[in-house]
Amino acid sequence: MFCYCHLKHNWYLHNLPMPRQSQLLHPACPPAPTRLAATVLLLRDTPQGLEVLMTRRSAHASFVPGAYVFPGGGVDASDALNHHLAQRRANQTDAALTEAIAAIRESFEELGVLLARHADGSWASATDIEAISRNGQFSEQCAQRGLTLAASDVYVLARWIGARDLPKRFDVPFLVARMPPGQTPVADETEQFEPVWVRPSDALERHQAGTFFMIFPTIRTLERLGTYATVDALLQACTASEEPLWTSCPRGGLLGGADVRYMEHDLPFGELALVCPDGQLLHPLDWQSERAVPLLKNVQRLTAPNPGAMTGPGTNSYLLGDASTGYIVIDPGPADPEHLDKLLRAAGGDIRMIVCTHSHPDHSPGAAPLQAMCTKPPPILGLPSAPTARAASAFTPDRSLQNNELLTLSSQGLDVDLAHKTHHTLQVIYTPGHAANHLCLMLLEDGLLLSGDHILNGSTTVVDPPDGNMNDYLNSLEVLSAACTEHSLKYILPAHGYVIGGPDDEALLAIARLKAHRLQREAKVMAAMQTQPHGSLDDWLALAYADVPQRMWPVAKRSLMAHVARLQCLGI
Repeated sequence: MFCYCHLKHNWYLHNLPMPRQSQLLHPACPPAPTRLAATVLLLRDTPQGLEVLMTRRSAHASFVPGAYVFPGGGVDASDALNHHLAQRRANQTDAALTEAIAAIRESFEELGVLLARHADGSWASATDIEAISRNGQFSEQCAQRGLTLAASDVYVLARWIGARDLPKRFDVPFLVARMPPGQTPVADETEQFEPVWVRPSDALERHQAGTFFMIFPTIRTLERLGTYATVDALLQACTASEEPLWTSCPRGGLLGGADVRYMEHDLPFGELALVCPDGQLLHPLDWQSERAVPLLKNVQRLTAPNPGAMTGPGTNSYLLGDASTGYIVIDPGPADPEHLDKLLRAAGGDIRMIVCTHSHPDHSPGAAPLQAMCTKPPPILGLPSAPTARAASAFTPDRSLQNNELLTLSSQGLDVDLAHKTHHTLQVIYTPGHAANHLCLMLLEDGLLLSGDHILNGSTTVVDPPDGNMNDYLNSLEVLSAACTEHSLKYILPAHGYVIGGPDDEALLAIARLKAHRLQREAKVMAAMQTQPHGSLDDWLALAYADVPQRMWPVAKRSLMAHVARLQCLGI
């Protein structure tokens, strides 16, 4: 009977969107559809470094008026019909060719730059450009002068998709090409003004000073562009594949009350995807310890006032549940009376359970005093600290949790019929590694993984022997990866930092990247040990963690010891 119900429950969860629509904080607001456009970054080398051609949009433009941009515009139906007039690379797809033709046409219409060649391979000249009307049939005029559009010289750099909150959205490949010799950009003085060659770093400095307004995708593209010393270096990176070096649909949030944007690799991105899935600009990202921050209707985060090098913005205490079910507190944090009082008030005084993911002093000491503050003292659940734990991490729960155990909250009251009961189900996963008694929790109905210190946002956790064990840590990552797949877990709620994840496979990819990072570090440790077989831990630390600031070496040394112990255990 239990197995049947459990299987039926899992089937039901796998066939529901996660998180549940009923738990989302903001009503659905489908984003505006996107329109295909294309832009091209025209590049040149100078003694001072790589420069890119930019131009200022009209102050009366309907989209980003007054902004400095790269030339470009919408992809027209005619662009797809002119493939026969363009030179293409062997592996250039039809879609990529159409986009390159659109970018070539737009750069000519807006700036009079013509990416086209004669039959002998020579570039279009100033005479050709003068003879072609910007308002006439572009492709036909090029053909009449024996010019072939140089789409094979246009490469894909990136792809930007308009943020979900924008009323007007574009799907835009950012293409790159070397500026043809002997041509001078001249703005059309209708849509575009003031063409300017600028180094990426200078454009960013001028924007920061308020004299060179740019929008988010332009800024982030220039930041990436600034890492290349020459046009050849950039083009070589782009020619390695026909795929974009990055694709992004930014998300927006509020920081200090102002609208801020983030790409997929930025720390707040997963949290914005969870709280505002349709791109609503409503979620504050400021770290504060005064009040609980709602993430879903049934999930709140209250960050303890203990920021630091080891805790980031502070320890995240999570409140799971609602007024009809009561609440579970996960990681009450340090024994800070004000923090615990805020937790109790955020739960309306109705705390049913207190769960500690592990016994470290920034996670479990608040459990006993919080329990004592409750009118009906809830049980403290978790795993007792192992004999290997440090003295400050001593912890004994009222009851030890079992691996895969279910903790359930259900709505109460005679007026709640069975069909309308609300359930919040946590499943325990034993994940030793960071600590011998570490566990994680899955909120099954909403596809959330509460990861404690096993997975953090913005840093890797410390594995401190003997209580920490690197082999256990890596094995637990595999367990969590399998759990994400089995239970459709989409978001990771760490004990430090913002939510990680997204509606697709972002959570799985985050775990995979974390494991890859650990193994890469281990390879450096092994190389250091082989380079200095009789060296000390400090000798190996200097080699294996040379890329880490020295102020963090005392902390890194703990994980180094865990890697060394694992390698020795493996006989390497």
